[in-house]
Amino acid sequence: MALITRTQLIRRPIGEVFAFVIDGSNYAAWNPTIKASRRLDDGELGDGSQFEWKLRGLGSVTQELQEFKPNERVRIVPLNAPISGGHRFLFTAEGEETRIDHELEMIPSGIFRAFAPLMARIGRRNLRDTAAALQNHLDAGSPEGGPS
Repeated sequence: MALITRTQLIRRPIGEVFAFVIDGSNYAAWNPTIKASRRLDDGELGDGSQFEWKLRGLGSVTQELQEFKPNERVRIVPLNAPISGGHRFLFTAEGEETRIDHELEMIPSGIFRAFAPLMARIGRRNLRDTAAALQNHLDAGSPEGGPS
């Protein structure tokens, strides 16, 4: 099992950052590890909301929002992947900026256990790239991706 952490500061208010992170249908537009993303259900986003992501190297994986507390935390959990765990985002307002503490937990199963050290290295790189892409996207424009 690997638990990888990272902290970043986004120059946007917490409500904007939280709303952007929980919309898993937009991840392919900014996240370099996701080739396509779409929402699988309807209604207000919250615990149990599901998305399908086409992940680089893993194919299509259903993701579910868990531990949902608006402007505080959310965990995105893969449901049908050879790796369980998830990506927890912890949000803290720091004035008009938002601190995000990331916790990426990777628990390989089956034959993938043999690749745990490699998966930890890949996970660190993916978390670094994801955090950088999130930073660049939100710092550069509005949460919808356009200019401020």
